Amino acid sequence: MTPERESSTRERGPAGATAATRTRPRLDQPRSPRRRLLPEWDPEAFGRLSERIARFLGTGRFIVWMTVVIIAWVLWNIFAPGDLRFDNYPFIFLTLMLSLQASYAAPLILLAQNRQDDRDRVNLEQDRKQNERSIADTEYLTREIAALRIGLGEVATRDWIRSELQDLMKELEARQDGHGVFPAERSDRPSVRDVDDR
Repeated sequence: MTPERESSTRERGPAGATAATRTRPRLDQPRSPRRRLLPEWDPEAFGRLSERIARFLGTGRFIVWMTVVIIAWVLWNIFAPGDLRFDNYPFIFLTLMLSLQASYAAPLILLAQNRQDDRDRVNLEQDRKQNERSIADTEYLTREIAALRIGLGEVATRDWIRSELQDLMKELEARQDGHGVFPAERSDRPSVRDVDDR
């Protein structure tokens, strides 16, 4: 081989065994999970925990316990011996603890409200779809009832048949009183049945 050909094969890339050793990510397989520096948590579990905390913060039990803790804190730091006190009169540490509690409570309450809004949105969408189905069913039943009414308008009812039969009976009685039931049947002519019997 000439030196020009060798350089052109090198530029094209590796072939044969060297190509098999190079690893490319495959598109038909999922990637292996990467290691993360930050801890991982389940967002649903965190959301449920925040809802439980927010639910507890909104109860009278929390207010009672908070009041008991603050009163005990203040009384301890006023009446306890001087070396056992941990927060003197302006109660700066108590203020810090209450601010810390409020700074955590507000985002947890907002997170719980966001989750409730999401649930309400899903429920509203389901209710809207249910209402659309109910309206469609009602319109279908209305059309069916209208079709039945139109069909029943052409059907003979029991009262109509009775009135028609009564009219026929009156007509027949009127004919029997006068002549005969039919003009062909007269009392002077023998009936067809009588002729056949002879």
